[in-house]
Amino acid sequence: MTNLNELFTANTIFIYDQELLTKPDYFLPFALTDVLTTFSGINQQPIVHFWQLDQAMILGMKDTRVVDLNSGLTALKQDGYNVVIRNAGGLGVIADEGVLNVSLILPNPTTKKMSIDEAYTLMWSWIKLAFEDSDHPIGAFEISESYCPGTFDLSINGKKFAGTAQRRVKDGTAIMLYISVNGDQQKRGESVRRFYKASLSESFGENGYPPVDPTVMANLEDLLHKTLTVQDVKQRLLAVLAENKPNLFDDQTLQTLFTSEWFTSEISKQMNKMQQRNQLLD
Repeated sequence: MTNLNELFTANTIFIYDQELLTKPDYFLPFALTDVLTTFSGINQQPIVHFWQLDQAMILGMKDTRVVDLNSGLTALKQDGYNVVIRNAGGLGVIADEGVLNVSLILPNPTTKKMSIDEAYTLMWSWIKLAFEDSDHPIGAFEISESYCPGTFDLSINGKKFAGTAQRRVKDGTAIMLYISVNGDQQKRGESVRRFYKASLSESFGENGYPPVDPTVMANLEDLLHKTLTVQDVKQRLLAVLAENKPNLFDDQTLQTLFTSEWFTSEISKQMNKMQQRNQLLD
């Protein structure tokens, strides 16, 4: 399934919008990603998952191996950010009320596995269909001085507004994206730069940690020169999927799933893993 239109072969796409989560619930979207990805693989069910955190830096496991983590955490606290360690590798990103996290969760059966690049291209295609026009082509290439740089950084005129990641669990794949929609992107970049400066000292920009330059990133609304809310972005993304198929979405079945014995057991396991991982912050 490397063509976005092939999603339409499913009778429905399940939708779950967690909206804006505060610190007591920070572990939930990460635990839920693994559970929903497992469910997607078992049931051959596409899922779209939206979520936000109120004011946090999400660290990858590589970030926990900096020279002086405590100094980095202190810098983030001084800038008003909480911290959570996600259940995947990679590097840190900022989450706040102007940043939308989107997961496109797809079954990936053994007979027709998507490659990593094919999965990323699918997400890129979705964003292009939603927001690209002739004046604002959306590229996918690494912006090396951004925070959490990667091969499929999404940018307009060389300014990154979104980053991608992937998580594969059994026969499911979660293609994950954060979009800086609005807010103070300069401050986000400066805070991540201070984190790495404080935690790496003389090793800043070395050993696979990015030499963060806040000026290489921007909000989507600034790049498109139009006011955008997070809700606008959600609606536009869903509208692209629902073109020619208005009854595509189901936002009720997952609510029933969440009360099932299977889900309760699986989410408990994943929450415990998140708690253990985040003991590094104690």
